Amino acid sequence: MTTLREQIATNVLTVTKFRELLRRMREDRPGDDPELVRKAYEFSQRIHSGQQRASGEPYLVHPLEVALVLAEMKMDAVAVAAGLLHDSVEDTSVTIVDIRKEFGEQVAHIVEGVTKISKIDFSSHEEQQAENLRKMMLAMVDDIRVVLIKLADRLHNMRTLEHLPPERQQKIARETLDIYGPIAHRLGMGKIRGELEDLGFRYLDPIGYQQAHDTVEARRKKGEQFLAGVEHVLRDKLKEAGITARVESRIKRLYSIHKKLLKQHISVDQVYDLYAMRVITRSVQDCYAVLGIVHNLWRPVPGRIKDFIAMPRPNLYQSLHTSVITEDGTSFEVQIRTEEMHRMAEEGIAAHWKYKDGPVSAQDEQRLAWLRQVVEWQREVSDPNEFLSTLKIDLYPEEVYTFTPKGKVVVLPREATPIDFAYTIHTEVGHMCVGAKVNGRMVPLRHKLHSGDIVEIITQAGHKPSRDWLSVVRSSRARNKIKHWLNVHQRERAIEIGKKLIEKEARKYRISLKDMKDGDLQRIASDYGLGQPDDLMAAIGYGKYSARQVLGRLMPAEAAATPEEDSGIGSVVRRVFGGDHSNAIRVKGHGDLLVFRARCCNPIRGEAVVGYVTRGRGVAVHSVNCPNVVNLMYEPERRIEVEWGKEDGSPQSFPVKLTVFCEDRFGMLKQITAVISDTKTNIRNIGARTENGHANVDIVIEIEDLKHLENIIQGVRKIPGVHDVQRLQRV
Repeated sequence: MTTLREQIATNVLTVTKFRELLRRMREDRPGDDPELVRKAYEFSQRIHSGQQRASGEPYLVHPLEVALVLAEMKMDAVAVAAGLLHDSVEDTSVTIVDIRKEFGEQVAHIVEGVTKISKIDFSSHEEQQAENLRKMMLAMVDDIRVVLIKLADRLHNMRTLEHLPPERQQKIARETLDIYGPIAHRLGMGKIRGELEDLGFRYLDPIGYQQAHDTVEARRKKGEQFLAGVEHVLRDKLKEAGITARVESRIKRLYSIHKKLLKQHISVDQVYDLYAMRVITRSVQDCYAVLGIVHNLWRPVPGRIKDFIAMPRPNLYQSLHTSVITEDGTSFEVQIRTEEMHRMAEEGIAAHWKYKDGPVSAQDEQRLAWLRQVVEWQREVSDPNEFLSTLKIDLYPEEVYTFTPKGKVVVLPREATPIDFAYTIHTEVGHMCVGAKVNGRMVPLRHKLHSGDIVEIITQAGHKPSRDWLSVVRSSRARNKIKHWLNVHQRERAIEIGKKLIEKEARKYRISLKDMKDGDLQRIASDYGLGQPDDLMAAIGYGKYSARQVLGRLMPAEAAATPEEDSGIGSVVRRVFGGDHSNAIRVKGHGDLLVFRARCCNPIRGEAVVGYVTRGRGVAVHSVNCPNVVNLMYEPERRIEVEWGKEDGSPQSFPVKLTVFCEDRFGMLKQITAVISDTKTNIRNIGARTENGHANVDIVIEIEDLKHLENIIQGVRKIPGVHDVQRLQRV
């Protein structure tokens, strides 16, 4: 049991840290209300009471240390309060609802974001996987304070990692170097990034760490004396030039040295920036003046001068870098920047945007301009609360980062579905996909996935892709795999049907397909611009060419003697495909192709139409305004020109469904039917629905052409009390 003395010591420790937290906030953010932070501290103290960390110290020390790191970042009271509460939902019985009730929406939203990220297993040995995880973590949040709290949380965990078992140390250190260090770098947070990397390196590669440590320590005393000397020389020269500046010196961090030695295969003596000086000036003009002074004092190393002021790094880091060599051959790096640039380099900017290598697109340039504007705005906004509370971002807006049940990250386009996910895993998984579970719950295949979703695909042997999937998928891989499967399998069916149609037609000439020479079929295929006889059979099966046309080319004399009555091909096609042949529309240049009006839009004579060669049912004719046309025309080679044929004999009628939106009053139905009857139009069906003084009247009428329809709609709209008349595509 905990003794009274231990409890008193614990209370003194936590109270002391809390007072330090309040002192920091008063110094850095005097305008913030400390009551929110005080309330969060007391709440955290209550819910974590009795809990201990692996080190044996009270658990409350951890949220206090996280809050102190956030206070060092000069974060607002909302972020510091959320830092004190960041483990409350994960490690206690407290819920987000409780947090929202006690501390408001903003704090609850941030705590919820941190909790969500904490549940992700970031352990990874693949570089690509780690990059995707970094992106996914950023994509999951819309308030950057979530990421900053997570970085502060990781920093304190790394500082106390020695209390955990070796395997846990390895896992957490790997995550730190793969995920959190690079995120701190992308956010421009050099100070936190450096400490995270050195701590991660220490536990992940103890031997490498010790070697780097020993190498640096062996040179430390000499290095510090050397830096003190050059520092003194530079200060005197700056004073002579009348430039006011701070001069600092440091020895390069261990992990940075280790990475450079591995990457460049060099020794420590060849590291130009092992020793470094930093000159912090008052203006950009002074930065360039200092560069000139440095180069006059020491000889610059060719190719080592970098101007990140004129061309900032993607994370908005700005500085002048140069490496120089003294007369005795010792090299060191000098970084020159303004106070504002130094603050940005150390603390970073609370924002991030997607940056790609290579040419910057207009969209990326827009993001870059936006971020620079945010930086300028931050300088102008006097109240940091206002800046942080309104800074909302959509990171990686074009991509969604999802998980397999085993923890692999799958990157998909925004609004992707489980079908996209399935095809990304494997083509066969996509083909056999019959359902999906997202976060353990069954969802439709049209369900839109979000970053952080865990997706499990349910497959069934023998299942085949559906054409409808093409209107659902968002990834080019899924679309191409579905199209390829449909083309291959439906082509086989089309070849089979084409052969049946040719056989049927050929019986009139008392010949069979076997009697036809391959050379003749090849010649006709070539005439049509096709490669093989099978391509010709598929084209017949699809309805692009008629069997009569093909046989006419094989034996023109016999075909000429054949009566022009229906050869029976149409009826064969109708039996095989269930299509309907309409003489009202024909394909330009082909007088004998199976053509049918698409049911989705029911085009009528006079409307602009477009033909689409279907798999095995002939040519479907759609109105150009049909919403399905965009989806259907993904294969331009299957588009075909169609036109309305000449009317022979009595005019053909087309069923059209209209909905009349009108007032529910006596005599309205009689007036509507009278207007339609006056145009000598047959009414096939009529029905009405009424509610709250309004009525919807559905009427199916027989229309001759577009002009006929327009006259009826115009007449009905003139009836008093009629609000609108709409044509429905399906009858």
